[in-house]
This record gives sequence, C-alpha cells and structure tokens, in this order.
Amino acid sequence: MPQFPEQASTNWILAAFIYTVGAIAVLLVVVGLVFIDVGLVRRRNVLDTTLQKIGAAMVGGLGTLLIGYPIWQWQFNQAFGLPRPFRQAVQDWWLGGAFTSTASRHIDPAALPEADVLQIFLVFFVTFTMATVALIHTGVVERIKPIPLYVMSFVVGAVLSPLVGYLCWGSLSPLTLRGTHDFDGVFPLYITAGTFVLVLAWRVGPRLGAFREHPSGARPASQNLSFVGIGMLLILLALPFVTIGSGFIVPDVGFFGISFTESGIGVVIINLFAAILGGAVVGLLLAYRRREPTWAFLGPISGVVVTGTLLDIGTAWQCLLVGALGPLVGLGTATVLRRLGIDDPKVVPLALGPGVVGAILTGFLKWGTPTGGYIGLDGPHAVGVGQITPWWQLAGVVATMLVAGVPALLMCLIFERFGGLRADVADEIAGLDMARWGVRNSSDDLAASVPAVAAVADPGPTVPDPAGPTGIGEAAVPSTTS
Repeated sequence: MPQFPEQASTNWILAAFIYTVGAIAVLLVVVGLVFIDVGLVRRRNVLDTTLQKIGAAMVGGLGTLLIGYPIWQWQFNQAFGLPRPFRQAVQDWWLGGAFTSTASRHIDPAALPEADVLQIFLVFFVTFTMATVALIHTGVVERIKPIPLYVMSFVVGAVLSPLVGYLCWGSLSPLTLRGTHDFDGVFPLYITAGTFVLVLAWRVGPRLGAFREHPSGARPASQNLSFVGIGMLLILLALPFVTIGSGFIVPDVGFFGISFTESGIGVVIINLFAAILGGAVVGLLLAYRRREPTWAFLGPISGVVVTGTLLDIGTAWQCLLVGALGPLVGLGTATVLRRLGIDDPKVVPLALGPGVVGAILTGFLKWGTPTGGYIGLDGPHAVGVGQITPWWQLAGVVATMLVAGVPALLMCLIFERFGGLRADVADEIAGLDMARWGVRNSSDDLAASVPAVAAVADPGPTVPDPAGPTGIGEAAVPSTTS
C-alpha cells in the first residue's frame, strides 16, 4: 500500500490533536447537562433521567457515526466538482467508508489533504450530536417514554442535525455562500434542539402539577439546585476547547471561523469570556430580583448562546453587551412559553430564544462582513463570496426550524398513534426509577430493617436464665431477622 508521509506532518498532527481535545470537550457539555437535570428533577426520577440522557446521546452519536457525517461533507464535494457528490460523500465517509477505514498515511493528499484532521472532525460531529440530543432530552425529562426518545435521537443524529449543518454551518454550505453566518454551532445545536423541544414538549404535555394542581399532589420539584451550578461550571470548562474546534486552523496562516471568516484564537477566547461574564452578571441580577437561583447558574450559558454567531467576528465589547441580553431574552421566552402552557423552563428559553435573537442581531451588527468560501477556490466558492445580512441570518433560522420542527411533529404524531409518547400517569406519580428499574436511586441497604437495627442497639431488659446463676445464657439476644 502506498505511503504519503506529508499526511503525517507536524502541523497536521498538531491540528488533529487540537480537534481531538475539542471533540472530547463536547462530552463535558453532556456531563454538565446531566448534572443540571439531576439537580432539577424529582429525587425519584434521578436515575432514569441520567440513564435516558446518556442513552439518547449514545444513540444519536451512533446515527452520526453511521451515516450522518457524509451529509455535511456533501458541500465540499459539490464545491470541488466531484461527480455524484452526495453518493461519493456516503461512499467515503459512512462508517465503512474509504476515508473512515484507512490510516491517513495511506490516503493520497490529492484526494484528501489533512486526512487526520477530517477524520477527527467526524468524531467532533459525533460528540456535537450527542450534546444536541442530550439537550433535547432536557426539555422533556420525567415524562417521555424511552423508545420514542431513542428513535428520535437516532433520526436527529443520522439526518436532521447534519442536514442543518450542511445548510448553515460550514464555509461551503448553500446558505453560508449567500451570507448566512454561524460559528459556534448555533444553527445545528441550539436552534435545532430548541425547535425540536418546542414541538416535543407541546405534544408530550407538561409535567404533573406544572401549571395546575394534580389530584395526586405530584408537582415539579428540584431535588438539589446546587447541582445546576456544578453542571454550568462543567459546561463553561468545555466551551473554550469546543469553540476552538469550531474553526479552521491553517498552518502558517492563522485561525478562521468555520465559514472562513477572519478571526484568531486569542480574539475568540476573549470574546467567549466576555459573553460568559455579560450573561453571568445579568443572570445574577435576575436571580436576586426574582428569587430564582437558576438564573444565576444558567445566565452564563444564555450569554454564550446569544453570541454564538458573533464570537469569531465580533469585538469583546459587542460580545459582552450582547451576552448580557441572553438572560433577558431567556426570561422573555420562558414567559411566553408559560402563557402557552408549554412546560420547558430550560431548553427553549436558553437555546431557541437567545439563539434566534443572537443570529439575527449578528446580521445587523456585522452587516456586509465577508463570509463563506474556501481557501484556494475562486468564483462562487472563493473566500468571502457571501456577505452577512439580517435577512440571510433569518433565512438560516427559518430553514433550521423547518428541518427540525416538521420531522419532530411527524414523529410525535406517529408515536402518538402507535403507543404514545408519554409515560403512564401512575408511573410518573410513583417515580420512574421505581417504575422502570425497580430501585430507588438513593436507597440504603439497611432501610428495610431499621426496626431490627434499633432492637440491636437497644436490646431491652435482661431476661433471667432459667438455668440459674451459672453465667450461661444470662441474657436473651434479640433476633435481627424479624
């Protein structure tokens, strides 16, 4: 088999390592979402919530690994003029494809330069989907059945999120070439997940007691709000590495946004922390003003979401001020949802609302900024061929919401017709940990024998031994088996 040592250059190996760190960092986002949900659900649903979220993330990631990634690669085959570009992308990049199954040093750079980087980018996409699906699950915790959740997760990973990425995220995507701009995955992650949850939460219905009293007395209850803060910190720990992975590293040239916009690693990280701190301070003010501590924990995340399309091309001041809008947009979105009777206090207010507002606001703030294209190409695919405008940002929002929302509604209607989406009311009241797994997450091995343990600790009065004062059998020992 021929060898191509240029594929193993130090520059490309270093870039592959950086993208590997970014891909793994996305898993920290999933961990953070687990902590957030564990803190906000009822104690008797903690185990099932954790298991469902991890299971859904794995199933969604499998969908991307099997067949989803070729959908995103399709844009590059089109731009480089390959015949049958989609079919070729599938042949090259599905799980058993030529590029996914061959070591980089055996791949001709004329066919695939920087092969290691693009292979690692497949893993980045897989973990990105895992975060998207984990976020979708967050919107319907404590009430959705597992089979509909896992089927939908696979469809999101195999088709929907990669299709949004093909349309809106990438330097050669159809809408990017016309002026739609993204950087931190606002379209394929936040707006996709938020739209899907909007439909799914509507069809599944609110948690028992969320808007009106339930006869059983069941109602939403947070088992440990401090876990939300831990989850937020884990997500913030991951974000710098995820953000660096959302761009192109060109050796001896520099760092560019995913749509080949002029940027830099240092500028992006400064902008990211400006957005985090802007959202954090306003979230803190809302938390004290409303006596709702979750805003202090989730404010920084909303600040990142609302600036996700701006981080690579904005200034630190712009990201600070726009990031400060995140919690306010989230609060307004949550208020609208409550009036509509849709029970989702997290995903739509923090992902969809700020994601949409931030994307369109970027269109105004950076109107006319060049975007799209690929280095070395000219004509309709040259770098900077598109220009950012508010209407092309709106076009990206509408396209994303249609790609995510219409299939979500169709799948909901199918599952409602065959088996239903929602867990049985009796199971919700009893707790899904016990109903589905027959255990309590916080059970104790001595809980069932507390009376016996108490008897051992306090054996009561001594019973005289009928044998007399011989010292044998002077006291009766209470049984610990009763």
